[in-house]
Amino acid sequence: MEEAANPTSEVSQNQTIYINNLNEKIKIDELKKSLYAVFSQFGKILEVLAFKTLKHKGQAWVVFDDASSAANALRQMQEFPFYEKPMRIQYAKTKSDVVAKADGSFVPRDKRKRHDDRGKKRRDLNDANQAGSGVNYPGAYGATPLSQMQYMAGTKLIVPEAPAPPNNILFVQNLPHETTPMMLQMLFSQYDGFKEVRMVETKPGIAFVEYGDEMRSTMAMQGLQGFKIMPQNPMVITYAKK
Repeated sequence: MEEAANPTSEVSQNQTIYINNLNEKIKIDELKKSLYAVFSQFGKILEVLAFKTLKHKGQAWVVFDDASSAANALRQMQEFPFYEKPMRIQYAKTKSDVVAKADGSFVPRDKRKRHDDRGKKRRDLNDANQAGSGVNYPGAYGATPLSQMQYMAGTKLIVPEAPAPPNNILFVQNLPHETTPMMLQMLFSQYDGFKEVRMVETKPGIAFVEYGDEMRSTMAMQGLQGFKIMPQNPMVITYAKK
């Protein structure tokens, strides 16, 4: 699962993007959920891959349902500050297992290994100096696709009896219980005037997001209304009551 060290090397457009320069201090589960949160705005995500192994630290793969979604994500999220570090994004060099299974080109890992071992022996016998080329897949480690993971349902919606008047503070509902302030900050800070996110520990599933003025908070509300941090949790955003 190794990617080219040179991000400018020619790699054909495909459904999987490779991300490096990620903050290595972030726990894997939180990293996956945060990546899903920021990249799901570009299209359906089939899986997010990140691993604890030393050689894969600071790296991740996001597999989209189609190449155009991957292209938009690569273009718009290049250098995006993710946990205080700019993301470096390029297309993955190889096809993920979930995509290979869909298009019929998937070969089980144990068969690939036996085939590669036999090929290596033949090459060694024929020419000891001939280098072999391995095949690596982003889905190589049996990670459960994020789309198949079960998440806790969001809190019951608290819909105000009457719409609140415009406010520079937004009230966000129906968030997955796993949502962190950093996830929301990465989403809402894309809009000018962002100031802070406030969550209430005793009331999971809701948050308050503050902007410099009502115009900027309105733009953020319109842009992220219905955004799904997790597939079954579309955000419900209203003005906070004054």
